[in-house]
Amino acid sequence: MSNPYTSPPMPPAPRGAPRWARKRYVLPALGLALFVGVGIGAADGSPSSDAEPTAASPRPTVTVTATATATETAAPRPAPTVTRTRTVKVTRTVTAQPAADDDTSAYGNGDVSGTGGSGSAYYANCSEARAAGVTPLYAGDPGYAAHLDRDGDGVACE
Repeated sequence: MSNPYTSPPMPPAPRGAPRWARKRYVLPALGLALFVGVGIGAADGSPSSDAEPTAASPRPTVTVTATATATETAAPRPAPTVTRTRTVKVTRTVTAQPAADDDTSAYGNGDVSGTGGSGSAYYANCSEARAAGVTPLYAGDPGYAAHLDRDGDGVACE
């Protein structure tokens, strides 16, 4: 298997071709030498038709003077400070604790089926139950309801 990082061998030059044509670097080197020679030839110090005239004829000199005048600007006035006062009324909701353990439910026979829970306490959400300090609520406890038990395992606000 051949090495993919090397160049393939050069085919032999046709008969009658000079020996220097077989070299890889001769032609590019000759081209580079040509451009360097042209650059050196163009940069020699030969006078051209655009050269400055001799010192025999004086020429006028132009001088430009710029004068800057500073103008004083008025300092900006600070913006007036606006203060707004807002009065907020805070209301705290307190849920009453059941007075005694009542075994009667909303169904009248002590059954805790259906949407569940005892009729003696009601919590709209778990935040109210936590504020009342009765969490976690188990099925059959006062205040237990199915809407508070998100995974349906019988323990609400866990």
